[in-house]
Amino acid sequence: MITWFTIAQVAVAVAVGVVAVVAGLMGRRPGDVTVGGMAFILVLLLAQVVVAIVAPLTGNAPVGSVLEFWVYLVSAVLLPPAAAFWALIERSRWSTVIMGIAALSVAVMIWRMQVIWTTPAI
Repeated sequence: MITWFTIAQVAVAVAVGVVAVVAGLMGRRPGDVTVGGMAFILVLLLAQVVVAIVAPLTGNAPVGSVLEFWVYLVSAVLLPPAAAFWALIERSRWSTVIMGIAALSVAVMIWRMQVIWTTPAI
């Protein structure tokens, strides 16, 4: 993984998560900002998939568990579309909060992927 890209992904996911949680708690329904933020997180995650495929070919192989890394990555890629889909079906303030929680979960998962990539498996 690329450290600066990881930090950028975490920053975006935390920002989108905080905005969505605050908007939901203020009574806002899903809108362009919250759903668009989730779409942006998904685009960054898809770029991470490409990086995870190309990086080992260029000499940046993971030192941790490859299986665990890919399980986290696939799970993280599935969260934003699932949360946005739910939000667009339910259209309530709580679905906006759920999108925020999903975005914050993605931030944690991305950081965990960085740790797995850079820390040797026991």
